[in-house]
Amino acid sequence: MSVNVLLVDDEAVDLEWLRRRVLASGLDIHVAGTANSGFLALKVMEEQRIDLILSDIRMPIMTGTEFARKAKAVNPQVKVVFISGHEDFNYAREAIEISASDYLLKPVEDKELYTLLTKICEEVEEEKEQARTYSETLSLVSEELLLHWLEHGDSGYGESHLKGILDPILLDGSAAALIEVDDLEWKLRDLSEEIRRIEIRAIVQMIKSLAMNTELGTLIIARQSRLIILSAAPEELFLKRLNDLIHEVARTTAFTVTIGVGKYASSAQGLYESFQQAQAALSAKWLLGKNRLLRDTMEPSRQGTPGTPIDGTVSAMLRAIIEYDLVVIDDCLLELLYKGMPLASKKDVYELIIRITSSLHAELLQRSENLYELLEWESHQPDVLFQFETVHDVLSWLRRRFFELSEKLYVKRQRQKRKLIDEIMKYVGDNLEKKITLKEVANHFDFTPNYLGHLFKEEAGMLFSEYLNECKMGRICELLRDPTLKIYEIADRMGYKNIIYFNRQFKASLGMTPGEYRKKNKI
Repeated sequence: MSVNVLLVDDEAVDLEWLRRRVLASGLDIHVAGTANSGFLALKVMEEQRIDLILSDIRMPIMTGTEFARKAKAVNPQVKVVFISGHEDFNYAREAIEISASDYLLKPVEDKELYTLLTKICEEVEEEKEQARTYSETLSLVSEELLLHWLEHGDSGYGESHLKGILDPILLDGSAAALIEVDDLEWKLRDLSEEIRRIEIRAIVQMIKSLAMNTELGTLIIARQSRLIILSAAPEELFLKRLNDLIHEVARTTAFTVTIGVGKYASSAQGLYESFQQAQAALSAKWLLGKNRLLRDTMEPSRQGTPGTPIDGTVSAMLRAIIEYDLVVIDDCLLELLYKGMPLASKKDVYELIIRITSSLHAELLQRSENLYELLEWESHQPDVLFQFETVHDVLSWLRRRFFELSEKLYVKRQRQKRKLIDEIMKYVGDNLEKKITLKEVANHFDFTPNYLGHLFKEEAGMLFSEYLNECKMGRICELLRDPTLKIYEIADRMGYKNIIYFNRQFKASLGMTPGEYRKKNKI
């Protein structure tokens, strides 16, 4: 594994010359970055893991020793070698105070530089190997002991063994983080139990590898879809690496993770409390969302008064579903799930959903409709609800299903209306030669004249009287095309007792009298 080196010097020529010499060493060294000030160098350290710093000790604004102190705060394990053209005991003393690995005087000979680099690379590799060995040789028994202690706080169980595990972890302070793979339930729901186990194991191992590559600390697989990390890095760097892990999992896999993290501690009791805080933070995923870092400072519960009345909102939403008002449906769902009640747990939300669906089902039954048949739910409480991990997931699912329900009801009403209009039109056609009125048709179909008139205008695009007159004139034209029928006979047959009125009505509709119509059509 390459040793990552950061080169720092305010003189551009010296910096480039140092870079070339380091790369020519023949050692397994990667120049991770160069910087002409301590400020820029610290930015590089925040972005990637640095094993060794070669820095000029005398730089403007931020001296090499000031930079080194800040660098050690970011990464206590980083090795620092100062290079200076000033043979000054004060600089050397400062270097000793901050535990610098060595101090070189300019001009540095190649042999001296390469000997030092070889020595430090060996130290870095040895320390990495020790860290890897500690992590990899954490026996199953030790892992189980540590997991049991974190979950139950039983300090008396294997106390000396537990102390041997915790002391290296707590050496520079540590915090607990809990990683949970999101949405495993519904993403793998169509697989057999055996295949599900294999897939989950592969996913967790993949995430574990990504976490180990970022040197986050000690990792324990807690259960199928969760991993515990006990930090080995300073707090700011640890949080940055956790965020980087979240982004990397989303970028390189088909899954996302949510991470809860507790506060830093320097004692066993403090680390145990940090794990409890990480669990509490992760539980806030239900309200705060997934694919993110959640800290113990975030409050998982929402403000609100238990039992806040929601009947008005539920009623408004039911009306909106029936009236096909999607905007109001969405507004009501947001009100119910985010403002109406303190829904701090899944149980609260499921009880609310049962209440909503029961009210909606009762309302629809009065209209001869069945909610569960319309939505094709196999039972009155669909299993899919129990697979959701956040309120937002539930909201998205309910919004989609209630929109679907509202649309189905709307389409069904439109079909029923069209069927009714078709039946009315057929009835009119069958009774054109009788005296027919809107009131008589409304009575026949068990509607009020006003409602039927409004419905007919809405669906047919014209008044009932206009449609009736259009149909009658169409039938009159058919009869006029029969030369054996007299005009007065046709008028009488179509219910006109006054031939003059008949002529006027015909002319008003077609722009000509019945006689003119026959002449025009050569009848």
